[in-house]
Amino acid sequence: MRKLDDADAGPDDAEARRGVWRFAPVLVLAAGLAAGYALGLQRYLSLDFLAASSDALTGCAAAHAVLAPALFFAAYVAAVAFSFPAASVLTVFGGFIFGWLAGGALVAFAATLGATLLFLPARGAFADLLRRRLGGFAGRVAAGFEEDAFGYLLALRLAPIFPFFVVNIAPAFFKVELRTYVAATFLGILPATFAYAWLGQGVGSVVEAARRAGRAASLADLITPQITIAFALLALVAALPAVVRRIRRRRGQAAPPERAER
Repeated sequence: MRKLDDADAGPDDAEARRGVWRFAPVLVLAAGLAAGYALGLQRYLSLDFLAASSDALTGCAAAHAVLAPALFFAAYVAAVAFSFPAASVLTVFGGFIFGWLAGGALVAFAATLGATLLFLPARGAFADLLRRRLGGFAGRVAAGFEEDAFGYLLALRLAPIFPFFVVNIAPAFFKVELRTYVAATFLGILPATFAYAWLGQGVGSVVEAARRAGRAASLADLITPQITIAFALLALVAALPAVVRRIRRRRGQAAPPERAER
């Protein structure tokens, strides 16, 4: 018996095959994340490792003015695309090795590219599947997000309470255009990116203070309450236009129709 090819298969079979293949990129990303943990890459993404390797890292960057930034850029893109929870630490690395301005610029473009590489396969795999099951409050949230995707996504990027990889994938479940996603991502991450890159310049003293206290240094040692409050205020400012539009729309819908003039 000959095998059925796509021409012989019925429409349901062809649709099923396409449905399976659309999950392939997501499975590749999941496999890459698992491989990263299996190889123990997380051991190298700590402030203690940065402090211990500071001379080697800065020396390598000085000796390879083009190759070092390129390798850092590629590593950052891969970490974000595979959802490795290391964006903040790598941003500190970039500020420490390349300076806050050059390091921040590298991170901004690398993070946007990596997030986009994650967004595209996730949108193709899950968006239609989720929308068929949305209803009630979840459906209204989706409609509100899609109505002003740029404003909502910009606010999420600026807010310090949401993990970077969560905000990377969340818009994939809604009808967010690629250009909107890229623009809101790039602009929204700039404040935190340059703030973390700036903090990277002082990581040596922070690590030394943590060691004297008998513990390992963490990002919490670098981030002050003032910085957190500033990020939260930025998120509120970004969200204000969308909130005002929604309030005005609701008032317009609730207002009684004007009486016709006699």
